[in-house]
Amino acid sequence: MAERTLLYYITDRTAFPGDESTRRRRLLEKIAEAASAGVNYIQLREKDLFAHDLESLAREAMRIIHDRKLTTGDRQLATALLINSRTDIALATATDGVHLPANDISPAEVRAAWKCGARTPSASSGQALARETPEDPLIAISCHSLREVNQAAANAASFAVFAPVFEKKVLPGARITGLEALRQACRAKIPVLALGGVTLLNAESCLQAGAAGIAAIRLFQENDIAAVVRKLRGD
Repeated sequence: MAERTLLYYITDRTAFPGDESTRRRRLLEKIAEAASAGVNYIQLREKDLFAHDLESLAREAMRIIHDRKLTTGDRQLATALLINSRTDIALATATDGVHLPANDISPAEVRAAWKCGARTPSASSGQALARETPEDPLIAISCHSLREVNQAAANAASFAVFAPVFEKKVLPGARITGLEALRQACRAKIPVLALGGVTLLNAESCLQAGAAGIAAIRLFQENDIAAVVRKLRGD
């Protein structure tokens, strides 16, 4: 598999055992592991958290990622952090952008909010930003059909996350898109990452179908991330 393969870790602290403090600690450890291993993107997807708690978690994640960037000294390989849906929190924490679920606001609305709020203090904490907010946000969009991928491309999203390609263990019997639909989606004028039931055994078939990379929760969160990265990139 090519070294250019994009890798996208989607977080889920509720999958870790223990109380909330333990889950948060384990998640931050995984974020550090992903950043150290060269994962391109991390989506902070903790949808159940209140805004204040999500902002606090995002700030800590950004600190960890920043520390890893300083350690490697390579800005080009720095991991980007995206916040699920919450543009306001992405701005407040100076993260790299957002991931938009299907039927969320449009990329144009994200950019308008980003332009207005990029250089203002955090609305929820009143503190100055930990670093300068990126001038342009990264915008990923969840897509489940060729039409949605084409729409994401027309709206100038950074990339699309196409799912579910394979059946997922947690949702057996759920409707899947399959490799042929992925192949068609990858013809759009936008990078497409494959998500949903992707494993080390079937990831190659996604890349052969034209996927620019692999997105996953369990693949990264339940395994040694450095080993997964080496396998997916053929190191």
